[in-house]
Amino acid sequence: MHASLRFALLSLRDLVLSVGPFVALALGLLFLAYTWLDPIPPKQVTLATGPAQSAYDEFGKRYAQALAGFGIEVKLIPSEGAAQNLAWLREGRVDLGFVQGGIAGTPSESEPELLSLGSLFVEPLWLFYRSAKPLNALSDVSPLRLNVGAPGSGVPRLMERLFDLNRMEPANLKLSQLTQTPATVAFLEGELDALLFASAPESPMVQMLLQTPGVRLMNFAQNEAYSRRFSFLTAVTLPRGVVDLASDIPPQNVQLIATTTTLLARPNVHPALVQLFSQTAQQLHGDAGWFSRTREFPNASHTEFALSAEAQRVIANGTPLLQRYLPFAYANLIERMWLAMGLILAVLLPLSRILPPLYQFRIRSRVFRWYGQLRDIEQRASQKTAPLDHLLIELNHLEARVEKIAVPLSYADELYALRDHIDLVRAKLTQA
Repeated sequence: MHASLRFALLSLRDLVLSVGPFVALALGLLFLAYTWLDPIPPKQVTLATGPAQSAYDEFGKRYAQALAGFGIEVKLIPSEGAAQNLAWLREGRVDLGFVQGGIAGTPSESEPELLSLGSLFVEPLWLFYRSAKPLNALSDVSPLRLNVGAPGSGVPRLMERLFDLNRMEPANLKLSQLTQTPATVAFLEGELDALLFASAPESPMVQMLLQTPGVRLMNFAQNEAYSRRFSFLTAVTLPRGVVDLASDIPPQNVQLIATTTTLLARPNVHPALVQLFSQTAQQLHGDAGWFSRTREFPNASHTEFALSAEAQRVIANGTPLLQRYLPFAYANLIERMWLAMGLILAVLLPLSRILPPLYQFRIRSRVFRWYGQLRDIEQRASQKTAPLDHLLIELNHLEARVEKIAVPLSYADELYALRDHIDLVRAKLTQA
């Protein structure tokens, strides 16, 4: 092998042996940080929506379509409504779900602490009816056959509180609890006199009933009073002509009361998924609507659950800076690993200062370790504990080994100094 190549390989070997432990430590710390932070989210998540053709069902499809662009499959789980969604979240059957205000109640200590992704939109109480006499107060529905929604929708529980506030005894009312589609069919066929929904205006059922001839929408003239009595209720107004300007539907402003819907997540949902859902919520619910202005939703108001830290950052700052210029997978990895990388660098930078001295020690040790044997020969010669001719033979063997030592050129002076010292000792032995 050519001498220069041999020296280069030996220098590379020493460099690897010197730096190897440092690199192994860095990789180990990086692996531990990656395992602890778990920056890569799962590829599938479950979302509890609502009945077919409801606002929850429609929004669930939009969330699924938006997250599919990031490679995340959102499995939609139809339900009877908000109350069932909340129960499924507490049981761990779904990861996320739409829940309306006023149905949470007091959770038990054994239940998980669900996190809110913010208030998304308002859900007015739509009380559709067929009657020649206008209804302006909830007590006016007493003689009517009224459907208050399926038990899992959360509306029956809400209506119990409203009936109690109006001193109305549910046992004395003609109430039914059909799901949306059967109830709408029964209402249109005359089997029901009134129909109650709690839904966003995007619901196809609401859109259809608002434009059905002969169907009227009750005006909650006391909507401000309701909002003062219950913090989860909001007084809203359906503006004249907002449904259909050409047909002037509705023909006058309609006062309504509304709950606020939030998107809840279980605490074990990956933070990156929470961030994606929060960003999607800004896109889907940030525009102006019948009951909101531009960028009014999502917000941190009117929620009965703790706001997720990821959702709070998105609501306050919008899309993170890196995600505006990089694909989500890379931006998410950098965002979640940069703090760990900073801590790792803080640990490794002081340790890196020992690498040059360690490399220098390894190279110089090839030369200096022979000085011990050379001094031993010199001491035995001065003490006359061994024959001089034997010492000369040992010295020659030592010199032969030293001649085979290979060191980088920057350390050659120390090798030649050793060979000079061997000659010096040989001269002493010869003279003696």
